[in-house]
Amino acid sequence: MTTRRHLLWAAGAGTTAVLAASLFPRSAPAAASSEIFEVSYSDAEWRARLTPEQYQILRKEGTERAGTSPLNKEHRAGTFACAGCALPLFSSKTKFDSGTGWPSFWQPLDKAVATRQDRAYGMLRTEVHCRRCGGHLGHVFDDGPKPTGLRYCMNGLSLTFTPQPA
Repeated sequence: MTTRRHLLWAAGAGTTAVLAASLFPRSAPAAASSEIFEVSYSDAEWRARLTPEQYQILRKEGTERAGTSPLNKEHRAGTFACAGCALPLFSSKTKFDSGTGWPSFWQPLDKAVATRQDRAYGMLRTEVHCRRCGGHLGHVFDDGPKPTGLRYCMNGLSLTFTPQPA
């Protein structure tokens, strides 16, 4: 069944939102401007700590192109953490192939992420950011698998992966 929300998701997950995000990046993340985080750096310090691509996503709420993250093919047991502050965010046990081109999870680790409404680009979505540093991770949608029914659609560049020790 196709709903308006699914149509908005399809438009948002495709090149329209990616193009809009690259052409019209926000000047500052709303999460970081309205909240205080445990890990906080100046803009210059964030630029020095992150690659230009990570900076654009984590600090300016950009979106990487679908299908470009090596983490899409990461199937080992382990933990996905914030690329900005190394806070563990997702267990590999909750990762699934959503077919969207971005690493997707049905549940974050306890107290790892926070959310807020995102009304950018003419659509309503729920933005997900790191609880500790406020870094933009992606968005959460209500079309995921059981048991939660949620799809945390994350930018691979906003994450790092640490395999579980053998």
